[in-house]
Amino acid sequence: MIARTLLLLTLCGLTLTACDRVDPNSPLGQRKALFKQMLNTSEDLGGMLRGRIGFDEQRFAEGAVKLDQLSRQPWQHFPQVREENSSARDEVWQRQERFDQLARDLEASTAALVAASAQTPLKTAALAAPVDRVEKACKACHEEFRVY
Repeated sequence: MIARTLLLLTLCGLTLTACDRVDPNSPLGQRKALFKQMLNTSEDLGGMLRGRIGFDEQRFAEGAVKLDQLSRQPWQHFPQVREENSSARDEVWQRQERFDQLARDLEASTAALVAASAQTPLKTAALAAPVDRVEKACKACHEEFRVY
């Protein structure tokens, strides 16, 4: 009886955890993975500038390049029609021109960060403005198009 109850509870738990999963190969799953990588990379760069993580010139420059590459990828994973589980507002599809402009703004800001991080030796004071611009580009898009 106890084994049967434990088996039933385990199966219920597995079923409930599977309900919240997104297919990693779906457009939603792919862009969520990219956005998560962008967030992690951006947090590392900001952490180095703000003293939460030790500043490492090479790691910072590599992170800037990685962030720039990542910033160009999620947009291809926004399908023509909104998916059911998306945390994007309907406006992504209704105001596509504005959404595309904000995506280009992010790409321009990450490219500027790469350029700033190519000027060795790296000075944290010179990197603060480009990192801030990247963070503001992310925030602008989230404020207009993401459901919180």
